[in-house]
Amino acid sequence: MPETLELLTSYRAFEGWQKQYRHSSKSLHCPMTFSVYLPPQTNVGEKVPVVYWLSGLTCTDENFSTKAGAQRIAAKLGLALVIPDTSPRGEGVPDAEDQAYDLGLGAGFYINATQAPWNRHYTMYDYITKELPVLIEQTFPVTEQRAISGHSMGGHGALTIALKNPGRYASATAFSPIVNPTQCPWGEKAFSHYLGDDRENWKSWDTTELITSRANPLPVLIDQGSDDSFIDQQLLTENLISACKTKQYPADIRYQQGYDHSYYFIASFIEEHLEFHHRYFNQ
Repeated sequence: MPETLELLTSYRAFEGWQKQYRHSSKSLHCPMTFSVYLPPQTNVGEKVPVVYWLSGLTCTDENFSTKAGAQRIAAKLGLALVIPDTSPRGEGVPDAEDQAYDLGLGAGFYINATQAPWNRHYTMYDYITKELPVLIEQTFPVTEQRAISGHSMGGHGALTIALKNPGRYASATAFSPIVNPTQCPWGEKAFSHYLGDDRENWKSWDTTELITSRANPLPVLIDQGSDDSFIDQQLLTENLISACKTKQYPADIRYQQGYDHSYYFIASFIEEHLEFHHRYFNQ
């Protein structure tokens, strides 16, 4: 195991192991924490595929690992779960001046910032797509097969990352994703700071724009709660549905009646999402 990878916690779970690590990130120029679940199949040396989970605004790597109940299903299916933090952190990493929850720490948006002072540290896209997978595949008993999933801001990250890297992810799923950030307050605030004022530069980080312009098909499953208070102003689910219909993009976008934006929603359907990824790993 690399000397730079520090084990923080380790718990037995469903005959596998839930672990948390810290390492020094070269792409983010700061220490980063991530969690990983290794299913019981790895105890006997078997290599397993990886599902990357990207969390939402204000979250860390611990929200999903403690609230979603995903370990039981991952153990049954033989899937590793890798859960990074949502942004760079630490001394010298810039934050919003008013410590707003939707900009700066906890709000990396999984893009590569181009504007100072954000561009030195806020390169979460490179971290998720390049640095972290190399570290995971060199350190743990996993294959090079990857899928990606996420919630809210992390749903935005999962979908855009999969669409921008055709062939690299077997499948992508999301819960309550921000699907059109160039047109919603959360996205406009973050992108104007991270990417500058030219809105054309924002489009390559927007799921709806990627579907509209050039996206190659891959298996996509999206669940959206009908009682989610953020649908109309921030998530803009109907914009993506319209784009998929226009471009005949085969995404399965489902409204789940009565569910909101919480981890109760995620816990209710995470088994279906992991089974979805498992299905495409085996094709």
